[in-house]
Amino acid sequence: MTTTSRILPVASGRVTLAAFWRALRRYPVLAWTSVLAATAASVAAVVVPILLGRLVDLVVAGGTVESLLLTSAWILGAGLAAAVLTGTANWLVTEWGMRACADLREEVLDRALRMDAARLESAGAGDVASRVTEDVERVTDSVRLAAGIFTALVTVVITFAGFASLDWRIAGAFLVVFPVYVLSLRRFVPQAKRLYAAERQAAAVRTQSVLTTFTGARTVHAYGMQERQSRQVDQASRNAVVARLRAVRGFLWFANTMNYAEAIGLTAVLLTGFLLVRAGDSTVGDVTAAALLFHRLFGPLGMLLISFNDIQSAGAALARLVGIAGLDVPAARPAHSVSSWRPTGITATSVWHRYPGGPPVVQDVSIEIAEGESLAIVGASGAGKTTLAAILGGVFPAADGEVRLGGRPIGDLHPAELRRTVGVVTQEVHVFAGPLADDLRLAAPEASDEDLHAALKLVGAADWVAALPDGLRTRVGDGEHPLTAGQAQQVALARIALLDPPIVVLDEASAEAGSAGARQLEQATATLIQGRTAVVVAHRLSQAHTCDRIAVMSHGRIVELGTPDQLLAANGRYAALWSAWHR
Repeated sequence: MTTTSRILPVASGRVTLAAFWRALRRYPVLAWTSVLAATAASVAAVVVPILLGRLVDLVVAGGTVESLLLTSAWILGAGLAAAVLTGTANWLVTEWGMRACADLREEVLDRALRMDAARLESAGAGDVASRVTEDVERVTDSVRLAAGIFTALVTVVITFAGFASLDWRIAGAFLVVFPVYVLSLRRFVPQAKRLYAAERQAAAVRTQSVLTTFTGARTVHAYGMQERQSRQVDQASRNAVVARLRAVRGFLWFANTMNYAEAIGLTAVLLTGFLLVRAGDSTVGDVTAAALLFHRLFGPLGMLLISFNDIQSAGAALARLVGIAGLDVPAARPAHSVSSWRPTGITATSVWHRYPGGPPVVQDVSIEIAEGESLAIVGASGAGKTTLAAILGGVFPAADGEVRLGGRPIGDLHPAELRRTVGVVTQEVHVFAGPLADDLRLAAPEASDEDLHAALKLVGAADWVAALPDGLRTRVGDGEHPLTAGQAQQVALARIALLDPPIVVLDEASAEAGSAGARQLEQATATLIQGRTAVVVAHRLSQAHTCDRIAVMSHGRIVELGTPDQLLAANGRYAALWSAWHR
């Protein structure tokens, strides 16, 4: 189960507000039109109860029919204007907020995709997934409420001005509700911030637990771990539900105090009005207007305070998004022309690596791989094979030591140049939903159909692609035409063939296929690495035996290095592995 120490950073309240405010300021026209429309809507809405008070005074005073009709017409016009302007303001504010959220979502996705791979692996996929899915949805849903919240806020300000225009003493009576609101907020806000942050964190842990269970389903079934994993997922889900219920209970207490405040406020306004009318200092119409204004405030104030629940929850989600958006990413470096520079090999010098909070997984590894040479890395599970291959391929930097490609420090390469220079295929590849041709062209957008067919033929995938319902136009990926694990790996290898990099790193690229599929992938791999500098993390020793040299790893160190024949003759660890493999 993912622990909280591995969760990615969460931005502070000040940083979160600053980031969202920057996103809002990118649309000044929408900002000003939203403010003007909301103000006009609130003024028109406040005019209605004031005119109703005037109508009451006209009736009490025995006004003429013409004056009554004229005042009624003004009331009708103000009501229609308020309705139209409120709808316009809601639309404008929603558009403004949604655009700001879209920009923030793009920033988060950009940072997540460019995040240091070691940090991402340490944090776990669940935390990132919950932020770019559940947290984004929560913020977006809250933006839809923001239109009403913004209009309600403006309405409260304009309504108070309406109170003041009637009688300052009635406005003073209206103010008695605010101490109740302030005391309630002072108790609820700190508690809500903590509760909703805990809720979002528990949701992240739950997502991580579910994701790791599904992605490792084969391992779970192979080792009979269903009951254990079910308990872990159940506990993570229970923790998320408990955190949610705590937040809801805190909010319900807050909502009850709002009802008390409204009762106190309306009583104060009516009592003050009664005393003023009896003393002859105010009219029945003014008191009626004041009561209607206060009653009209129930909606906006209630929305502001009730929506505070959603605001707090959205604020916690927004802080998690800004936490990713504010992460440092590798600085862009000037890209060199790849066509004018082809690396001559890979050199690693005193490479060390450890993941946060863990022991070293790669220890003092120094190795040189000549141009066009293939090196297989073998060893027991946990020996550091995948980590070393990722460091050599530039997936993430080593904690210490240096890796050079053709004499150039790997850290000096622009990311685009690095990916054009080193092609990486991992054990768990992804097939993107859509036409197969589009999936392949991720590596070479300008590739023709002939280029795609040539790459597929090179990796031994031409026959099954030709048998697809629509050939290269067949939609594959999630929810589309299914591909086997071996076919997905062949698609990944075909992408590398289209990219045509001088260096390839293959991390157990045949491990997920069955025996027959593995043989096909081994043949495809052997064809693909011809003429290239290659690092192959070999799950099957038959694949390692075809490479020029083999490095045997144990506890993060290379303990044997040589050609297959040399290692067999040495009768060491590789020889023992080879013998066990054949048995």
